[in-house]
Amino acid sequence: MTADMSILSLITGASVLVQLVMLVLLLASLFSWNVIFQKRKVMARARAAADEFEEKFWSGGDLAALYSQVTSGHYGHDGGMAAIFEAGFKEYARLHKQPNIDPAFVLEGAQRAMRIALARETDRLEVHLPFLATVGSTSPYVGLFGTVWGIMNSFRALGNVKQATIAMVAPGIAEALVATAMGLFAAIPAVIGYNRFNTELERIIGRYEVFLEEFSNILQRQSHK
Repeated sequence: MTADMSILSLITGASVLVQLVMLVLLLASLFSWNVIFQKRKVMARARAAADEFEEKFWSGGDLAALYSQVTSGHYGHDGGMAAIFEAGFKEYARLHKQPNIDPAFVLEGAQRAMRIALARETDRLEVHLPFLATVGSTSPYVGLFGTVWGIMNSFRALGNVKQATIAMVAPGIAEALVATAMGLFAAIPAVIGYNRFNTELERIIGRYEVFLEEFSNILQRQSHK
């Protein structure tokens, strides 16, 4: 009688430990895809928000009016470049009102506030990226563990028979190899997603850092007026 070698039969016929490994890999894969789709939206919004804010910022309008628009939520509540501007301008305006204050101290305070805002934006954009890296690096080994365990069980079962055949070993090995396939299925999208989003993150953070320096130069010129 020919054994049923369908994927579903191999999974349901696997040992409990191998099935547990498959379940862990399936959950990791599903959560990874959810992170990938969410990160795609977050990165797209961050790029669009940066483009919109830079266009408004360099249009030559009044910075106080732009600050009012930012604080009123005109540029959304996702932070980004607008949050860095808000933090810097708010601290600059607060310190600049104080009498007989050193302009260098005012600029330093504004830069410190912007760097804190930049760190917060970096943390916000990095959320769940370590998870993708972990899934991408560990899933193949988790799947390999399930495969090794399944093959061990197959060969242990051969010790109870007098004559071993391929037909006796094949189902056990096949169901064990499903764990390896699931490990790769979970790891490959996670690695691709992590590399792509990490590259996009570096570009976005680079834009934020450039804006921070350019805005600092503007505040420096204003503080000496």
